[in-house]
Amino acid sequence: MATMNSTSAFAGELRRNEPMSKHTSLRVGGPADLFYKPASLEDLAVFLQSLDSDTPVFWFGLGSNLLVRDGGLRGAVIATAGIFKDIERHDDDSVVAGASLPCTLLARQCIRWGLGPSEFFAGIPGTVGGALAMNAGAHGGETWERVRSVRTIDRAGNVRVRTPDDYSVGYRSVKGPADEWFVEGTFVFDSSVVPSMEAMKGMLDKRKETQPLGLPSCGSVFRNPVGDHSARLIEASGLKGYRIGGAEVSDKHANFIINRDDATAADIEAVITHVRNTVREQHGIELICEVRIVGEVLS
Repeated sequence: MATMNSTSAFAGELRRNEPMSKHTSLRVGGPADLFYKPASLEDLAVFLQSLDSDTPVFWFGLGSNLLVRDGGLRGAVIATAGIFKDIERHDDDSVVAGASLPCTLLARQCIRWGLGPSEFFAGIPGTVGGALAMNAGAHGGETWERVRSVRTIDRAGNVRVRTPDDYSVGYRSVKGPADEWFVEGTFVFDSSVVPSMEAMKGMLDKRKETQPLGLPSCGSVFRNPVGDHSARLIEASGLKGYRIGGAEVSDKHANFIINRDDATAADIEAVITHVRNTVREQHGIELICEVRIVGEVLS
């Protein structure tokens, strides 16, 4: 269980035993021991300092690439949706964006400023912080191709500026200093590359046409294997519409698992396991989860 120094003073909203199903895009997930929405960076630093050193800390954005198990999360969840939303043009070719800013808004503002290539950010259904944490990408672009520097905070409340040299970045993978979380990113673009609002709108329209956006999901469940697409492999395995409980492989996009009818996290994880096993058996390819699965199984 999470423990903290009750004498510490910080602003913001602190809840105990908060159901994560209220906050994830899949609409599933058991309770978090502590759920904290800081009012400022300074309050966040004080809160982090108040936690015992062995209390797990989980950073939470929009909850769009996350499956929280039914037993919930031990420790403290930091929900930053209320802060770190600023965006500023820094110079002719760079932009500073807070970690809670939705990637779609980053794309829109960069296009208004004439900074490209930036349209691809509109295809990332999450925040800047989430995109930094997993090197999210869409339509041929990846987040860390554009990173000049980041600001982070650690569990002692220290704020640092780091460069890409401090991280090992790969396809949907970012490894860096432990127990540090992104609060801001500086992105470099090319003012000679003219972005297109129409191209961005086309990407968003394509998402609407090809993805089950009206139903609870976590976005793409699996990474694309080299030279192939997870959706093609899943569909070729006859798994569109496959269902366990209230969880179902979308018949619109096979790399989406939707909460069709009051699914539990266990239902969704069981579908994920079945899809991986079936694709391995039929195609000899091991699908790797893009969605982050966290928390405890309900006993």
